[in-house]
Amino acid sequence: MPENRELTQGAKTKELITKAATELFSELGYKGASVRKIAGKVGIRESALYNHFANKEEIFYSVASTIFSTPFSADEKTTVAERAKGGKRFLSNFIVQYKLVTFDKNKERLFRILMIELLQNKQLRENFMAEYHERNVKLLSEAFFVMMQEGLIGFSDPMLMAQEFLAPLFYLRLQVTLLRIDGHPTTTLSTQFEKHVDFFWERIAA
Repeated sequence: MPENRELTQGAKTKELITKAATELFSELGYKGASVRKIAGKVGIRESALYNHFANKEEIFYSVASTIFSTPFSADEKTTVAERAKGGKRFLSNFIVQYKLVTFDKNKERLFRILMIELLQNKQLRENFMAEYHERNVKLLSEAFFVMMQEGLIGFSDPMLMAQEFLAPLFYLRLQVTLLRIDGHPTTTLSTQFEKHVDFFWERIAA
């Protein structure tokens, strides 16, 4: 039992570190959020933080993974084949989750930092390609394959379809960031996500 409690407490502390780091990275940027500041915000010694993360870069990878992870959770991904049978509804649900992340102000600020760091950090670029691009493309290509098997859409290259569906979403997400940097409203982009689904589905539906 004591060992289980230690594991639970350790997981909770790691979660608190990630949460504190998310807020500080969002507020101060990557360079401004030091390990000392992160530890202070959690209320632990800096040395104790190193029991959970090797360095600030590793903390940032953990935080960044929440920005470019797939819109569906791990549990939901296990039922992609079943969910994909819903056809357009599957894509609409994907869009809903994607929009929530896109318009979340804290995650949007982190997205800006991520874009800057991607140009300077090779390891982060590799993580980004694996976690955001490849995982989302894989998930969507599996879904499109199921839709083809179910006769919901015409036969084509599911990997290419996944890339074609995902690319405009990333562009919309970038637009939101660029508009917010200059203090412009983003309300006009809100409906573009749903319009993308409608436009895309009309062209692939059987």
